[in-house]
Amino acid sequence: MQNKLTIKDIAKKLGVSVSTVSRALKDHPDISEKTKALIRNFANEMNYRPNVLALSLRKQKSNTIGLIIPEIVHHFFSSVISGIEDLTYREGYNLIICQSNENQFRESTNLQTLIDHRVDGIIVSMSKSTTNFNHFKKAYDDGIPMVFFDRICDAVETDRVVMDDFEGGRLATEYLINKGCRNILHLAAAPNLLIGRNRRDGYIEALRQNNIPVRDKFILKCDTREEVLTMQNHILSLVPQIDAIFAVNDSTAIAVIQMLRRNGFRIPEDIRVIGFGDGPIATIVEPALTTIEQKGYDMGREAVRLLLQRLNNPNVPIDYQTRVFTPTIKVRDSA
Repeated sequence: MQNKLTIKDIAKKLGVSVSTVSRALKDHPDISEKTKALIRNFANEMNYRPNVLALSLRKQKSNTIGLIIPEIVHHFFSSVISGIEDLTYREGYNLIICQSNENQFRESTNLQTLIDHRVDGIIVSMSKSTTNFNHFKKAYDDGIPMVFFDRICDAVETDRVVMDDFEGGRLATEYLINKGCRNILHLAAAPNLLIGRNRRDGYIEALRQNNIPVRDKFILKCDTREEVLTMQNHILSLVPQIDAIFAVNDSTAIAVIQMLRRNGFRIPEDIRVIGFGDGPIATIVEPALTTIEQKGYDMGREAVRLLLQRLNNPNVPIDYQTRVFTPTIKVRDSA
């Protein structure tokens, strides 16, 4: 491999000092335009590139942000990535993306890897299997700036970007009630996830507001396509008792629609189904899915704004902030 051209090499070739080359490349006013042009032209001809690592060591800044997400293939998270990448690029930052694959050990390893790579700050959405938060506590205690989005960690005080999941759950359930439904099955997320608890609590609140009994048997932990297939017989055993299903996410809603249709049920004539997320597949599935919209792209950009606000003002005390996005319902054919 060819050795990389350094500022010292340029200075030696042009017969000027290292400081002159350095200041010329930074457009310093003390260097004449003629000298700047000479040095820049030579640097361009020789394909000179600054040593990013050396610069980051001198500035104590890497201009790199780390991102940890549960899974890239999920539409919500891919749209968040798009929002984050757009703004980090515009602001001159690099982005390192890590996937925990819904695994706490992998999440902890991702976090340490990003810290070892000297990222300036980290944006995180927690894995659904995470029940021990020591890795986040340690990063917080070490002064690593973090912003949590969607799946937040209550064990550490950080900036946060969330959807009003309680209102989303309430809104979805209220919609079904207004359609005449009284026996609504909720396919819920793992209880350790705050977003899952909030959506469930919104569901419960809507029932109570309408004087409808809350029945434990109508709340099932089932938040993936695989779990719908595993729990198919149990769900089918409840079908004669229910008139609607509120699923905690779109993939679960779509899986249950497909399972019910395979078993001869009509959607929405026999059972109404509503999801949460509003990914592209919601408009493609038959019937098209009524769902609560998540604004992933906007949430990603807001997470970057909060992190940059802290990175750009390291010596200014800033209260931790929580940005809350208001849910909206996308009415289609399934409910």
